[in-house]
Amino acid sequence: MQQYIYDGSFDGLLTAIYEAYYRRQIPEEILSEDSLQQNFLVKKIHIETDEEKAKKVYKSIETKISEQALKNCFYVFLSERLDRGTIIYKYLRLGWKIGEKIDQNLSDNTVLTVHKIRQQVSREVHRMLGLARFSQMNNGAYYSQVEPDNDIVGLMAPHFAERMSDEYWIIHDVKRNIGVMYNKEEWIIRNLDITREIIFCDKEKDYQKLWKEYFNTIAIKNKINPKLQKQHMPIRYWKHLVEK
Repeated sequence: MQQYIYDGSFDGLLTAIYEAYYRRQIPEEILSEDSLQQNFLVKKIHIETDEEKAKKVYKSIETKISEQALKNCFYVFLSERLDRGTIIYKYLRLGWKIGEKIDQNLSDNTVLTVHKIRQQVSREVHRMLGLARFSQMNNGAYYSQVEPDNDIVGLMAPHFAERMSDEYWIIHDVKRNIGVMYNKEEWIIRNLDITREIIFCDKEKDYQKLWKEYFNTIAIKNKINPKLQKQHMPIRYWKHLVEK
């Protein structure tokens, strides 16, 4: 039994898939370095990331299967499931056999799994676009702290780049210590581990107080439905919501 081990990046995963094909090997699993478990019965093959090889696989997915398949793979990768590399590898092996019709083949367990993960990640992106709360820092920039289940700040960025195009802002994923930063022209993702206290502008507390009052005022007491509220706004997100 063979395991291909990559560095945890999307390029690293695509490189591992490239190597599997050109070495004419079929690894049992493709895993990232941070998901390894001790197993002396498994032969571990460490794959060094190669951008050129990754680009070739990227282009092959796009042209020989479909752009939708490429997007599906990226969403599965962002799910951070321990088996995401193996799922993507199996999905692509089938895709290179049957082409763009792969996503119609929902009787295949791997294809069905890919679609379920893609939907789950998409739902969280949609949910977080409505739950992200921005506070103005003393330098004028807006800061939002989030803690999503999936690695989705990059998927959130285009929405806020359009909606808040004339502001400087940061969306900080505190679970992964990364942040997406926007400078009124473009956004980038960087490691972001803030160790000192963030200082907000003097009026921020007033704004938050007004928002809480608004939230409580518009609520119709005899129509409050805690179960439905938790469905749309799960408790695990509440600590980052001003109104909660």
